[in-house]
Amino acid sequence: MMNRQKMLQDLEEVSVWDIIVIGGGATGLGAAVDAASRGYKTLLVEQEDFSKGTSSRSTKLVHGGVRYLAQGNIKLVREALRERGLLLKNAPHVCHNLSFIIPSFHWWQKWYYSIGLSMYDLLAGKLSLGKTKMLSKKTTMQLLPAISSKNLSGGVLYQDGQFDDSRLAINLAQTAAEQGAAILNYCKVIALTKTGTSISGVLVQDTISGRNYTLSSKAVINATGVFTDKVMEMDDAGHQPIVSPSQGVHIVVDEKFFPGKQALMIPKTDDGRVLFAVPWHDKVLLGTTDTPIKEISLEPRPLQEEIDFIIQHSNRYLSTRITYKDIRTVYVGLRPLIKVKGKKSTSILPRDHTTIVSKSGLVTITGGKWTTYRTMAKHAVDSAALACKLSKQPCVTDTLKIHGYTENTTSSDMLNVYGSDAEKINRLMNEQPLLKEKIHAALPYTKATVVWAIQHEMAMTVEDVLARRTRALFLDATAAMEAAPLVAALMANLLQKSEDWQQQQVKAFEAIAQNYVIH
Repeated sequence: MMNRQKMLQDLEEVSVWDIIVIGGGATGLGAAVDAASRGYKTLLVEQEDFSKGTSSRSTKLVHGGVRYLAQGNIKLVREALRERGLLLKNAPHVCHNLSFIIPSFHWWQKWYYSIGLSMYDLLAGKLSLGKTKMLSKKTTMQLLPAISSKNLSGGVLYQDGQFDDSRLAINLAQTAAEQGAAILNYCKVIALTKTGTSISGVLVQDTISGRNYTLSSKAVINATGVFTDKVMEMDDAGHQPIVSPSQGVHIVVDEKFFPGKQALMIPKTDDGRVLFAVPWHDKVLLGTTDTPIKEISLEPRPLQEEIDFIIQHSNRYLSTRITYKDIRTVYVGLRPLIKVKGKKSTSILPRDHTTIVSKSGLVTITGGKWTTYRTMAKHAVDSAALACKLSKQPCVTDTLKIHGYTENTTSSDMLNVYGSDAEKINRLMNEQPLLKEKIHAALPYTKATVVWAIQHEMAMTVEDVLARRTRALFLDATAAMEAAPLVAALMANLLQKSEDWQQQQVKAFEAIAQNYVIH
């Protein structure tokens, strides 16, 4: 279903699309799934790869947001908890329940957190993942072997969701394709076209071939995250920016620094945020930060003070000490927060989403977070249908199973996140035993996962494979760089590319991977 050549052919054959979605992150992919499943003729174009930006760089949590509850944003928390429940039902292969523990260092904190989190459970209603429990000091230390015992009085355990963000993004792209949408990565919108004052389509460039396409559409949805304002400027040269970008940094260390199956939530850091230590793919993610930034880019870089902040706060709570040399990867995501007059700190800007319909009919959806991608998509498609007078069709995504859906998710195997596709990858390895070989001793991925990414998941570059189809770059950046020549050779063989192409790909990947390595 995910055949790029066939999708490009659709650009020639479809005279008018119902909806063109710009942006292949969580919200854009969600909008494509929503629009296509309602029966609208749908096209999604993404300038780079699916989830190349913020959508592959999250804390990997599907959560209501305990912090937003403390801020009194009940509406956002209730919506997010409902969406968390639906995601765990519709994509159980890539989203699962995870226990979190908040340590308590004063006797009253246990009661304080317990009451707040009981409210969290209550707001989840029927979709609750399990009851909050108060823990003794002994139990807290058993469940969090790395927690420092100094002044520890116990803890509170609650349930939330965890997922693999870019794997879910690929599954959404596959779902959209199965519903009849055309989905294209490496297709950049270079202009919006208008008939009179109304938007009538887009001019896109396939950045792989260099070819341009002028495409007509009844509705256009702008779902470009931190690049929202750039598309709005294409529509209206006098547009005033609405996005206040904020940078979130995570570091990844080996699980020996934080053994066990539970996650840790530190409820208040020096800047008023929460900090997580989360087990993920046999590593541990520590983060995140909230730093307002002026310049946006596809490859944001961490600031030294952000890394120091995470290390210092982690070491304050853990008995193991983390140093710079222990960091396997550092990654950075940019949040598209909506500007609010008078608020300077991005950590207090709302995480709600905003839908805007311009005079020309351009529908912009921005803000929000991964957990609420489905409702954001619904609002965007509802707005597009209304503004552009499309036939009214109901949204069906609350019960739509996402590609890879399987109820059998007990395996802790590396292929678990592939869901129903895992069986096909295993078959590939049995048919061609050489594909059972790992791409690197320090990484869990086999050559078969590379072949699968190229043949079924529209991976076009070494970076696509090592950053998003597998999560190699996010688990161990140095190992990923060492695996790059092997991956490039496998790809070149399948895509019939030259030796020069291989070398260019390895060089390009190394340049990007340098941003993930601590120097």
